[in-house]
Amino acid sequence: MLTTVVGSYPANPQPPSSMGQKLFSFFGSYDPYQVALEKSVEDQVKAGINLISDGQVRGDMIEIFAQALPGMVYEEGVSKIVGKINSSSISIGSNDLKKALKIAINLSADFKEDAEILKDNEFSKKAFGVKGIITGPTTMTLSSRIEGFYRQDRKDKAVLDLAVALKKEAEELQKAGAALIQIDEPFLSTGIADLNTAKKAISLVRQDLEIPLAIHVCGDITEVFSDILKFPVDVIDLEFAGNNTNLPAIEDKNLHGKKIGFGCIDTKTEKVESVEEIKNLIMRGIDIVGEENMIIDPDCGMRMLKSAAALGKLKNMTEAVKWLSS
Repeated sequence: MLTTVVGSYPANPQPPSSMGQKLFSFFGSYDPYQVALEKSVEDQVKAGINLISDGQVRGDMIEIFAQALPGMVYEEGVSKIVGKINSSSISIGSNDLKKALKIAINLSADFKEDAEILKDNEFSKKAFGVKGIITGPTTMTLSSRIEGFYRQDRKDKAVLDLAVALKKEAEELQKAGAALIQIDEPFLSTGIADLNTAKKAISLVRQDLEIPLAIHVCGDITEVFSDILKFPVDVIDLEFAGNNTNLPAIEDKNLHGKKIGFGCIDTKTEKVESVEEIKNLIMRGIDIVGEENMIIDPDCGMRMLKSAAALGKLKNMTEAVKWLSS
């Protein structure tokens, strides 16, 4: 089974310490997040993850995009829509993805610049690459305060404009070497999202992509899973360790050729699950959807965990997968 992460990893910006770093900082070219990015990639490679991320080290999932997209601002912890949303003139995440891929290639011969994880409609168990991650247009809209251009009763217009803007970002991540694009849409399980608009938005992002597309949805998906199955994606990523209602929700469902991203690590607790605990949960998933339909990962991003706990969880997760695959 292919292993991956949902995205974020513990990260702290580092002030310049050496004379060289201080000089770079003086000229505005010092990157305080470089160490965090390197640590994130090194830990994921060390843990044996097939499909890693850059760790999303530069901010939370809303902030990263709200700061960069014309028509949006991020002020005092609040995302705001202040004008018509347009594409960014430069890619938001491709530089970090390129850095992550370069670091991974230097650490392991398994990683390649032209990683291909989907062959003949099946995910390779031996593929290694970096995923590009985008916060979804529905989640971006519903997380933001609308202060200009869009009517409060027509948020669908903002969602679809965001989709067009994020489509360009998806294409840039693909060009940068992403092996898969993941769209994070936690708001789809809340009951307040318009799923028809969300589906149209994902369809827009999907256009012109030649690599697989995944959607990550947090929370209880009991009421929405049947609808999400109709989205034009290759993988539906869900949480099962911290949400005991989701396993019954996917039972007896026709997956329509889609894979399930099987969250088997609780990212809301520092407790490191044992290999046995993780293995038992994965086996329950195998009984329901079949090993061939599963990609193994944590429930959600790991930003709020301590680094030692995050690494321990990932190591035990990959160890459980190795045990099941032996």
